[in-house]
Amino acid sequence: MLTSLQNEQVKYVVNLHKRKFREENGEFLIEGWRFVEEGLARGAHLTKVFFCSECKNESWPQLAEALKVKGVPVIEVDERVLRKMSDTENPQGILAVVKQSRWTWDDFIEIVNPAGRSAIPMLLILDGVQDPGNCGTILRTALAAGVTQVCLTEGTVDLYNLKVLRSTMGAIFSLNIATHCQPEEILKVCRSHKIPVFVGDAEGTDLYETHFAQPMALVVGNEGNGPSAAFRGPGVKRITIPMSHQVESLNVAMATGIILYEVRRRMTSTT
Repeated sequence: MLTSLQNEQVKYVVNLHKRKFREENGEFLIEGWRFVEEGLARGAHLTKVFFCSECKNESWPQLAEALKVKGVPVIEVDERVLRKMSDTENPQGILAVVKQSRWTWDDFIEIVNPAGRSAIPMLLILDGVQDPGNCGTILRTALAAGVTQVCLTEGTVDLYNLKVLRSTMGAIFSLNIATHCQPEEILKVCRSHKIPVFVGDAEGTDLYETHFAQPMALVVGNEGNGPSAAFRGPGVKRITIPMSHQVESLNVAMATGIILYEVRRRMTSTT
């Protein structure tokens, strides 16, 4: 059992709360029984699990056995060490170190021929979305709608921020997500593969009167400023959600959900 706050493993976990350290080491943290179970069930690469025996719940025996089968090292720590490692005031008693997935453009172009009938042939682009809750909710909604290919542009909130991760409710483990993408690079790839790009914008064609091609790319922009200049240029099709009673805008996560499910409805009704 780990009891020392000065242990190197403890220091490593604590440092994973820093974005720069996460990026340098290619790993991130998840916390909580349900999150660790979701990660394991969805095929996440767990490199190490830390748990506190004083905080074990009824699912621990099954989870411990599943971790053993997968060959994931499990390390017991005392409650004081767990609190040091944790990001929450009342930690549940378990956290895991997870390897970050790395994706290339070749992985994303599979939207041209999506695998599985439930997949929607779309590349979803989060462009400068700053709020962790919005980002996580969008990712969870995207997966629920059948979208599995996602790009985050430079300036978007850190994907491995614990608030983002908690908001995804485990959906992150079933998505292909590229980070630090440049808008110009995204547009170049889409043009070369003849993938039309749509962007949510206050000034655009009515969502319900827009024709959507298969495959397609959808851009959702920053909460206050909307999409970046590159996604407002020629060749990008603007779409807007019609609103009543002088309502000017919707939360970006809510708006994204509406668009995704309208696109899904349209695409599944024609197949």
